[in-house]
Amino acid sequence: MKSLASREHSARAGDFFINLALVALGALLFSAAFPNLLVEKGLPLLAWIALVPVFALVRRTGLGASFFWGALYGYAAYSLFNYWLSVFHPMAGLIVNSVYLFYLGLLFPLLKIAELLFPRRFYLVQWVLWVSYEYLRTQGFLGYPYGIIGYSQWELIPLIQIASLCGVWGVSALLVFPSAWLGAALQGKAGPNAAGPGLRGRPALVFRDIPGNIGVFFRRERVFALVWLICLCAALGYGFFSQVDYSGARRARIALIQHNTDPWRGDIKDYRHNYEVLKRLSDEALGATPKPDLVVWSETAFVPRIYWHSTYRGDRESWDLVKELLDYLAAQEVPFLIGNDDGRKDPVKNPNRDPLNPQEDYRIDYNAVMLYEKGNLTGLYRKLHLVPFTEHFPYEKQLPWMYKALKEADTHFWEKGEDATVFSAGGFKFSSPICFEDTFGYLSRDFVRNGAELIVNLSNDAWSASLPAQNQHLSMAVFRAVENRRSMVRSTASGQTCAVDPNGRLIALAPPFTESALTVEVPVITPDSLYTRFGDFLAFIFVGAAITLLIFGSLSYIIITVKKGRDS
Repeated sequence: MKSLASREHSARAGDFFINLALVALGALLFSAAFPNLLVEKGLPLLAWIALVPVFALVRRTGLGASFFWGALYGYAAYSLFNYWLSVFHPMAGLIVNSVYLFYLGLLFPLLKIAELLFPRRFYLVQWVLWVSYEYLRTQGFLGYPYGIIGYSQWELIPLIQIASLCGVWGVSALLVFPSAWLGAALQGKAGPNAAGPGLRGRPALVFRDIPGNIGVFFRRERVFALVWLICLCAALGYGFFSQVDYSGARRARIALIQHNTDPWRGDIKDYRHNYEVLKRLSDEALGATPKPDLVVWSETAFVPRIYWHSTYRGDRESWDLVKELLDYLAAQEVPFLIGNDDGRKDPVKNPNRDPLNPQEDYRIDYNAVMLYEKGNLTGLYRKLHLVPFTEHFPYEKQLPWMYKALKEADTHFWEKGEDATVFSAGGFKFSSPICFEDTFGYLSRDFVRNGAELIVNLSNDAWSASLPAQNQHLSMAVFRAVENRRSMVRSTASGQTCAVDPNGRLIALAPPFTESALTVEVPVITPDSLYTRFGDFLAFIFVGAAITLLIFGSLSYIIITVKKGRDS
């Protein structure tokens, strides 16, 4: 008995450390597939197997323990992947990591339930569940597209062309399947405990048996592996032959100004210096022949509130700088697109009065893009999808302690805009998602459906001081061009200022962390893609299939259990 207890204790300890190793390996593979500290553009081939340790871990754990291991994996993976978030905001890293601790803590039990309900081909249900999870976590207040596995393939131009049909979800579906298949194959033939149970009735992971297990599993499940291979070949074939030929398309010539500072840091002296840099770089671009059709400054590149100080003039130094800007713009023949804080008095939306700052009574702020033509404001877009916790927190009454903590950490909350604006200037129509907004497919799709011929993104990632962080952002922006078959240009504070053609290929890129005036010529084409017309239909199919399978499996399990009870 003592020997058996000792063996049981050793087995438990061994199981724990194997599971811990799988968590660590899964987190490392996941983060390494994307731009990271060691490889600035990431190792996209790792994405094809990055989730193998995850699915293997689910098979090894019981239903009760799956929440713990999922939570641990979620926190570890996002701590490595989004290491730069703590620079963005003191609470950002903790919040995001905790959110994914919770999400993966819920997902792992669902993956385990899929194994219990569908013992023969559970890996197919797990595949459907994972792709559904990737879509669902981009929805609502906490929507956060960073880490969707499909984005890791941003430089594989033939593969990502299927985004014009079904968005990034088609790429994710292709990537997740081999991990789910291999994760199941590690323990051999389909069905629980098929490779032989461990001491507590769970599949053992015996490394010497892995080649044989995969061989047995392939013989039983090769049909689905071959279907996946056919789909992959079809996707690559489509990618090679569907790329847009824009050689005869009209062109837009756009100057993208990268001033290489975080504009919000400092005081009025720093804002003035920043303005002088923006003006000097703009003059360099305007001095070229031919002139650009449009000059673009990045998100909140000019900090003093143009409308506010022009209208209320409570701060003389800020008004003087705003007037200098307006005089400069009035002298230009070329339109300027400028990121700015659009501050307004609105007693309805902000009825609170601040006795210490009477000149700012009722003020609300929008993160905005302003189009100026000869000094006149001719177009305005206000950010629609705000960054949770750091730009927007709608639960002040429900969670006052968190709201207070965010405000005390110098959080700058914005009001949400209402319209998906389409600008018209320089001979073309365009829309301007602001920073984080170009990570969401639905928003750029809305702009294009409203008539945008180009996507002009304004971003500020300078705060991160991290090239991998900026490349992670760029990797998602590339998909917006492919999805809608529209050229995209990006004007950023410090990188990656660039132009992306409708095939998702970078055709110009300013050196990061430098002052640059990058003038690009991009094709202006207008045919709508399948994705533009039908949006995230593939994601909806996966979510619907996941719900249906779980309900069907649960009902079947209940019926079988009741029937067995009656028979006994």
